[in-house]
Amino acid sequence: MKQLGIKKLYYSISEVSKITGLEQYVLRYWESEFEQLNPAKNRAGNRIYTNRDIKLILYIKKLLREERYTIEGAKQVLMTYVPDQETGEQLELMSESSTAPTATAPPQPTRSTDNRVRNDLAEIKQFLEELLVRMT
Repeated sequence: MKQLGIKKLYYSISEVSKITGLEQYVLRYWESEFEQLNPAKNRAGNRIYTNRDIKLILYIKKLLREERYTIEGAKQVLMTYVPDQETGEQLELMSESSTAPTATAPPQPTRSTDNRVRNDLAEIKQFLEELLVRMT
């Protein structure tokens, strides 16, 4: 019988999948995309996730699904994400029934990011205008 007051030290990928509401293949993909997400493996080669890993996954999920960041944008936000190394207290661990993680607000985009976006949009606009001229 599961006791609610005691947290486990390590969770399997199937347990993490149930806790976070994500498919196992998504967790494995995110592991390849986000260098901060690097669960240990046991002797059998199975991934073992800590509470800190789960909190990071929930933060990534919030960035990608709720805040609508791209993977590259989420990577930039995660460069500033530094949870407490021992307890991972920056985020609250979600229960299996809740849907939205509690997190500190992601940092606002920097001016250099804004300028890059403006430049990209200007290039796209110019390309579309040239394409429109060619079509007419």
